[in-house]
Amino acid sequence: MSLSVSFRHRFTNLELQIEFEAPTPGVVAFFGPSGCGKSTIVMAAAGLLKPDTCRIELDGAMLADTASGVSLPPEKRRIGLVFQDARLFPHMSVRNNLRFGMRRAPPGPIQLDDVVDLLGIAPLLGRRPRSLSGGERQRVAIGRALLTQPKLLAMDEPLASLDGPRKAEILPFLARLKTTLKLPILYVTHSTEELASLADTLVLLDAGRVVAAGPLPEIMTRSDLPLARRDDAGAMLTAKVVGHDADRQLTALQAGGARLWVPRLEHEAGTVVRARIPAREVILATEKPTQISAHNVIAGTVHGITAEPTRHETLVEVALDGVSLLARVTPDATESLGLVAGREVVAVVKSTSIEILPV
Repeated sequence: MSLSVSFRHRFTNLELQIEFEAPTPGVVAFFGPSGCGKSTIVMAAAGLLKPDTCRIELDGAMLADTASGVSLPPEKRRIGLVFQDARLFPHMSVRNNLRFGMRRAPPGPIQLDDVVDLLGIAPLLGRRPRSLSGGERQRVAIGRALLTQPKLLAMDEPLASLDGPRKAEILPFLARLKTTLKLPILYVTHSTEELASLADTLVLLDAGRVVAAGPLPEIMTRSDLPLARRDDAGAMLTAKVVGHDADRQLTALQAGGARLWVPRLEHEAGTVVRARIPAREVILATEKPTQISAHNVIAGTVHGITAEPTRHETLVEVALDGVSLLARVTPDATESLGLVAGREVVAVVKSTSIEILPV
């Protein structure tokens, strides 16, 4: 099962050449500077834009193919859309806004009560949109899109208009949406926090071209990509809770073959989490240090190095056992440690530097 997208389209000031594939179900996130074509991909997939040439296939069903003359209208593509602004009907209650999404929907497995429970909006059903917070409005908009019984959900920067607390409020609901319904989701964002929390496949874009596409952990730790140059760059690891040390107040995580210690979590053993490790928090050494406060000292191999002369720093990709880290070091450290591809190193990470995100 997969989503395959290939199209070309010329605007007055930009020519798009987009091509990628992603497994389904899962979240495919589009990331890049403004105007690079992220939202255009969503519009093309939904049938709201007809590219000059295209081929879009979802789980074996052809949505559009200019070569064979196939172009399903938007209503037959069964794609639920959620935008930056919730676009709710102000004169309707939340309940009636949700029911509006059901009016022309074919029979399907997604039921109103299930959506209300999933998104935690039962207390809002009798209210009007103007009385809701931004996060509450977006949850209702997502619910309305789900009740159209979509085969794919497309979300165009759904959290962009929300402040920090409102984003923190809605992110757990999006994570729950992903894991419970197992729908393919297209997700446009400028936020690495949203990427780390939600994305399975990452498509990096620039000036109408796909710079790189692939599994999120792989793309986030590539030192040669623009994402690694951001101040908030880092690795994202899928890890399993394997135990707790009550005396030391620590929790052990297993990510690939790497064992990580983090401050005590309340999760039960076997729980899967995402662990984000910022590049600025990774220290590299050529020998295992002794008598240090950091709990995580992991052997690895330098996989890639990218110099950033304008920032006077070097990005180092370190391959561990089945996972990778990204480290940001100075050129002096690069030279003094003799860091080159293939060099064996030790990565040192404080337990308190590892951010734990829900899955």
